Amino acid sequence: MNRREVIERTTTPRGELQLQRRGEDYEIVSNGTFLMATHGGESERLLVRAAVAACARPRRVLIGGLGVGYSLAEAVRVDEAVEIVVVEIEEAVVRWHAGPLRPWSGGALNDPRVDVVVADLVGWLDAAHAPFDVICLDVDNGPDWTVTADNAALYTPAGLRRLASLVAPGGVLAVWAAAPSPAFAAALNGVFGEVREQLVDARRGSPDAIYLAADPGERAYADSPRMRRESA
Repeated sequence: MNRREVIERTTTPRGELQLQRRGEDYEIVSNGTFLMATHGGESERLLVRAAVAACARPRRVLIGGLGVGYSLAEAVRVDEAVEIVVVEIEEAVVRWHAGPLRPWSGGALNDPRVDVVVADLVGWLDAAHAPFDVICLDVDNGPDWTVTADNAALYTPAGLRRLASLVAPGGVLAVWAAAPSPAFAAALNGVFGEVREQLVDARRGSPDAIYLAADPGERAYADSPRMRRESA
């Protein structure tokens, strides 16, 4: 087993945040709870890739949660994207991407289309914003395992209605989860009316899940049949 090396430990308004290394990989830990690591990353990339593929015109992209950078690195590969907004609550995470985590975000924070906002996503969403064509959420460990208690509001019907109000016509909402969540899928379906689940095998335990949602009246899913359960 690779020995853990603590790279930085910092105190935030939400408690202790730690960047650590095991072998060649880095891990982010919040108050002793594992959040994410640089190994793998397929489901984080799929979060953006699937949403963009399902969107007719992915010009404005919102990413909730910077993490280790896989989702942002995938977003900057989208030629049609003219603006990519990343909302990350932890300043330290953004700073780490100028150092140890830079290889995983591929220097994407320097892309002129990228705007990184250090803010609480729940509060940021409550402000007035222009609609986005693609909204990708990778916050905490998903709807059933929120490390930051306030983030649970994102996955409630009220939170989903707020997100729906920010999805442009023809747009798509994509949500990452550490495990399939039938209850969340039902809540999402109640707001958007059309939901697709894609599963990605994880290194251990339950597969990661990606939920894609759009109003079927907008015919958001380019070249897509009625949404269905899929495995990636």
